[in-house]
Amino acid sequence: MNNDIPHRSWQVLLLGGPSGVGKTSVSYRLAHHFGIGITEVDDFQVILERMTTPAEQPVLHYWRTHPEAGNQPAEEIVKQTIAVGQVMAPALEAVIANHIESRAPVVLEGDFILPMLATAFSDSSLRVQVRTLFLYEDNEEQFCHNFLQREPEHGLQKKRAQVSWLYGQWLKQEAQRAGALTIAARPWDNLFERILTALK
Repeated sequence: MNNDIPHRSWQVLLLGGPSGVGKTSVSYRLAHHFGIGITEVDDFQVILERMTTPAEQPVLHYWRTHPEAGNQPAEEIVKQTIAVGQVMAPALEAVIANHIESRAPVVLEGDFILPMLATAFSDSSLRVQVRTLFLYEDNEEQFCHNFLQREPEHGLQKKRAQVSWLYGQWLKQEAQRAGALTIAARPWDNLFERILTALK
């Protein structure tokens, strides 16, 4: 047994938030810190889409079957993103339960993690083994800056930034209602330390 690995009371850490908020970089650092695995939930969306047909799962296939959907108002795109998360929730619950049962700790991070997962397990002995936190950014312009830094070849993605900001505000509100942790993404330089403190 490695005594250098920090203590944790949970088996599964769910890290949610909108695209561009900084989930991925901090989630890999957290997984390394605790000496556990990490999985990006977006991969599950790809798997579920590949394993189903548009008739079976129209929500999961929506963006491919409606190529014009990107032109919709930001509010409608957010609604569709939430719908995808709702469809994926039962699959994620199964993955979470499997990690708890097998005692294989993991960090699950991604855009499609919804606050409803914080209350998915009625058995309190299971619920305490899952920690759920959401990163948020209150400044819409910051998303433009983040996307420009990450993907300069795409220019200023104002529509995408608006979608992320709106989705992030919804996640923050719902997470607080569900009793999940919410943490401001900035300042970046102490985000990792703030998350560790919140998880104690």
